[in-house]
Amino acid sequence: MDFDHITRPLTDDEARAEAERIITRSFQPQTPPVRQFPTSFRDDSEVPAYGDTPPVHQDDKRIVPAWAAGLAVASIGVGAGITGIGCGAWLVLQGLASVTLYGVLMVTLPFAGLAMAATAIGGAINKARSSVTKNVFQGPVVQNTRISNTSNQRGMFSRTRNDVR
Repeated sequence: MDFDHITRPLTDDEARAEAERIITRSFQPQTPPVRQFPTSFRDDSEVPAYGDTPPVHQDDKRIVPAWAAGLAVASIGVGAGITGIGCGAWLVLQGLASVTLYGVLMVTLPFAGLAMAATAIGGAINKARSSVTKNVFQGPVVQNTRISNTSNQRGMFSRTRNDVR
């Protein structure tokens, strides 16, 4: 290829020849690419007069293996999940950056949520553990109503003890 026309302008004859070459090359029919495998399947078997047509075996000609497609879908899912986590972290850090009431609430909100969940779980466990008991006592009942009262006083401190017997 001649690069002389870059440094100097083309003459009229050179420009005409270059234009003819470009036009000729542009309008030449191009050969279609050679296909490596058929893109469709034609079943030439006889069609039954009535009823369903039996299935015909079609060769599997996938370009991408199934495990690779599954891995691609999984990586897209992981990427979307990480993006969501990153956006959440960005929002939390934006809230922490502004030292306002909202910033303080942004810090304490997860702890309040955890405390609320722990309280709810503890209440559910406590309610499940406290079963109804029906104690039936048999035998004589004795009720003592004597009260002994002892009082000690020394200085400015005093102590009173009541015993029910």
